[in-house]
Amino acid sequence: MTQIDAFLPYEQELVAIRRHLHQHPELAFAEHATADYVAQSLSSWGYEVTRGIGGTGLVGTLRCGDGAKRLGLRADMDALPIQEQTGLDYASVQPGCMHACGHDGHMAMLLGAAKYLARHRRFSGTLNLIFQPAEERGFDSGGKAMVEDGLFERFPCDAAYAIHNHPGEPQGNFMMRAGPFMAAGDRVFATIVGVGGHAARPHLAVDPLVAAAAIVTSLQTVVSRNVDPSESAVVTVGRLQAGDALNVIPQSAEIGISVRSFSPATRLLLKQRIQALITGIAEAHGARAEIKYIEGYPMLVNDAAAVDLAGAVATDLVGAERVTMEFPQLMGSEDFAYMLQACPGALIRLGNGPTANGRSLHNPQYDFNDRNLPYGAAFWSQLAERFLA
Repeated sequence: MTQIDAFLPYEQELVAIRRHLHQHPELAFAEHATADYVAQSLSSWGYEVTRGIGGTGLVGTLRCGDGAKRLGLRADMDALPIQEQTGLDYASVQPGCMHACGHDGHMAMLLGAAKYLARHRRFSGTLNLIFQPAEERGFDSGGKAMVEDGLFERFPCDAAYAIHNHPGEPQGNFMMRAGPFMAAGDRVFATIVGVGGHAARPHLAVDPLVAAAAIVTSLQTVVSRNVDPSESAVVTVGRLQAGDALNVIPQSAEIGISVRSFSPATRLLLKQRIQALITGIAEAHGARAEIKYIEGYPMLVNDAAAVDLAGAVATDLVGAERVTMEFPQLMGSEDFAYMLQACPGALIRLGNGPTANGRSLHNPQYDFNDRNLPYGAAFWSQLAERFLA
């Protein structure tokens, strides 16, 4: 079976691929040049490439031998609307856009495995490499779009896997968990509409900012006083915007909320309580609320058998002491969940090293750890060899 050492001679090639992708990021559903680069690479190695799946998504297919099993391996392609502040010589050349979540590394690891597997062909069956757009979108994402575009009808898979890097865990460590692993994620946009007026005559106005402030404070009780303490949930107000001048009571205020949960019952409870609080408090202040509640990614659930195989591969590569089979549940959300609803499989986390100096996800100083490239490529290669034996 393939080991990490097999990729050490190609490490600089993998680094060059990753840094090229890092330097040329593209946002959700705009990954045209990225898809071109991936498609050209896969085609040159003998893969049959199908493009335009769920927008800018693509699949590279390689068949070897007469095996009947089919495996899907997925990497996400999109970047984030963040101005990079790393100062690296391969920093993003696109203003206000950077790979601040490691998708450049995810693609490079899978491309490295793709080239290796095509060269050595130590498997028998069908390998589908899924390069997905728009993971960062939060709703109506690339994973959902590809599934709705017939991904698994057109490219049937007996199992599908994905890797996401994980800053804060030691570089090269593998973390996974069977069952519910990542939370469902919803978004709420509330506009509190009052009556604007002069700051010196508040009695003639209806101040939406005061109502919004009361709403923000009260939302802190939704989890602590409504959700069963044995359940995990998060309600975070990430945006509060109102007014432009000190002597003006604004006409409206806007609140943006991120909601995370792990069970359908808790997800529904949060929706009901959040909407009731916003509406009631707005009315109590003489204002009214306009609420847009967007249900985003579903809970990500890993298949137990898929996790067992991933754990066996990771253990063979780095040793049992560097593999965590029952990693804690994560409150972040992942649209690979849509693919796992349609096909059994698992999402695996790969330690990216310390988070010092901004090396954390969605940070303008973040950078994927290039030392992980042989680890991820070897993991994908051995997983394919085992699954398609």
